[in-house]
Amino acid sequence: MFKTVVVAMDGSRGSADALPVAHELAKREGGSLVLVHVVEKIAAKGGATIRADEDEVRADLERKVEELSAEGVDASLQVVGITLGGPAHAIADIADEAGADLIVAGTRGHTQLGGLLLGSTTNRLLHVAKCPVLAVPPAA
Repeated sequence: MFKTVVVAMDGSRGSADALPVAHELAKREGGSLVLVHVVEKIAAKGGATIRADEDEVRADLERKVEELSAEGVDASLQVVGITLGGPAHAIADIADEAGADLIVAGTRGHTQLGGLLLGSTTNRLLHVAKCPVLAVPPAA
């Protein structure tokens, strides 16, 4: 049923909680995992990233893909940079390109205030994705 599972990874606790769920779903079907990380950039000279710890987040995701691959899981990482449009559209586009059967995302990547001001990426995915979206609550 879920041969290709995309999992949205932003370095937050919510995305860390989503990864084992996505892994289990893909493993049951002998499917593949595509970890997607969207780098949000400030539209300024040099395109600085919004996150100060971006290099650490990316290195951690690369380690996770290596660990999954060592376990025999077909896993890959796609990193995309955006300046406009929000991460949900980028994640949905990658899911389309990968022929994903499911997108898995955590429910809280920002603080509660940030979520109110910016909206939830997971909530937005529910509206823009062409495949089902599984929203994973914290510590599921």
